[in-house]
Amino acid sequence: MPRSRLAWAGAGLALLLAGGIALSSVGGASTRPPAPRTAGAQDAMLAQRTKGLATAPLTIYELSDFQCPYCRRQALEVLPTIEKEFIATGKVRWIFLNFPITQIHANAAAAAEFAMCAAKVDKFWPVHDLLFTYQEKWAPLKDPGPFLITLADSAGIPRDDLTGCLQNRETRDLVQAEAEGAAKSGVSSTPTVYIEGVGMLRGAAPLEAYRQILDSLWKEKAGR
Repeated sequence: MPRSRLAWAGAGLALLLAGGIALSSVGGASTRPPAPRTAGAQDAMLAQRTKGLATAPLTIYELSDFQCPYCRRQALEVLPTIEKEFIATGKVRWIFLNFPITQIHANAAAAAEFAMCAAKVDKFWPVHDLLFTYQEKWAPLKDPGPFLITLADSAGIPRDDLTGCLQNRETRDLVQAEAEGAAKSGVSSTPTVYIEGVGMLRGAAPLEAYRQILDSLWKEKAGR
């Protein structure tokens, strides 16, 4: 990837390397996210799991697993500050995509399907936060379903609004399609973020690394 596309300071790169985090290009100058961009329900539901303006100069796709402890740390400790400093200020649009790694996280797919059912009633982000907040409670359960449905109460969702979606597994195909699309694009771990037109950042980057990367890219986009 040309260095001009990654105009960050050397200190920022050092932070990434020290943390075992790598930024790699995806198909050269490709601007397509590591997930299928099909028409229909999936595209319609992207808006429900998007933070930020469509006009933001930087678009970031987060590939995440609700049972992943590193994803939990990013969601609860890093994303709130990114939202305040970059998303709310119109610099970044952040889009969540599902990548449950079911080989090691037995309940990740169930959690993703639950979150997507919540997205259908425009409650994705409250459920997103609750799933990560209470991850240690539902992750080890043999059957997480009963506990997950209690999160609907905390999110202010009538249980009847979710029951049919969950029983019929209406979001299973969408979750699987996103996971398969991510894998085909080279994603193998979570969290992974894809900065559109730049590349993939693999691993739980510390907040300061995100600040340096996003500040540098935003300044480049803005011509500053």
